[in-house]
Amino acid sequence: MNPNLNSPAQEEEKNMSLIEHLGELRFRLTRMAYGIFFGTCLAWGFSEKLFDIIRKPIQPYLPNGGLVYTGPIDKFMAHIKIAFVAGLVLSAPFWLYQLWKFIAPALYRNEKKMATGFIFFGTLQFCLGVAFSYFVALPMAFHFLMTFGGDTDKPMITIDSYLGFFTQTAIVFGLTFEMPVVISLLGMMGLVSQRFLRDKRKYAVVAISAISAIAAPPDALSMVLLMVPLWVMYEVSIIIVGLFEKKKALSESFEN
Repeated sequence: MNPNLNSPAQEEEKNMSLIEHLGELRFRLTRMAYGIFFGTCLAWGFSEKLFDIIRKPIQPYLPNGGLVYTGPIDKFMAHIKIAFVAGLVLSAPFWLYQLWKFIAPALYRNEKKMATGFIFFGTLQFCLGVAFSYFVALPMAFHFLMTFGGDTDKPMITIDSYLGFFTQTAIVFGLTFEMPVVISLLGMMGLVSQRFLRDKRKYAVVAISAISAIAAPPDALSMVLLMVPLWVMYEVSIIIVGLFEKKKALSESFEN
């Protein structure tokens, strides 16, 4: 039996009208919003502890050990932002499941298996990227930036500017670590091959350098700290795509 053939129930779901699709989308988005709101409320209870964790990489370089704020509601809004991001992460399994329930009827059986692995490993790689930025990239960047030019001048870093810097760096590194997942998915779909990735390595290095210069915070060390993982992730992608190709060739030889 062809695994790509749909059951009657799947065909019926695929033939839903536009109004029914919009209704289903609204239903899923509403549930996702409820889940994120509940996660945000839950995270609000420990937003102060989260703020302490977020502040830790730069804290040794602050004269009084804390950030500053210039507006009466700046600190309050910072806690709301932190609670929202934490709530988004806490509720990720729930809203990813709702997203999956919306797109699953349009997928074939083998595509569903691929999508499940993509979501799992994509989430894992993103978390690894954020962890790398927190434990490696940010401490090294702050050590360079905050000690550059001697210690005569004293930093006064506002909460808003630091949260922006921290969030940008974490997201950039999180997306960087997604490269093996994305390229592996393209390889499974037959859009790229291990040979293609090897042949285009020099162009990839140029693209990686350009991306690092644009996406990284505006200092040379941050650019290097982003460029090196990107290059490593590209090499890892080549290996993974090669493993998928060998597995596919082995399965085809058994079928023949």
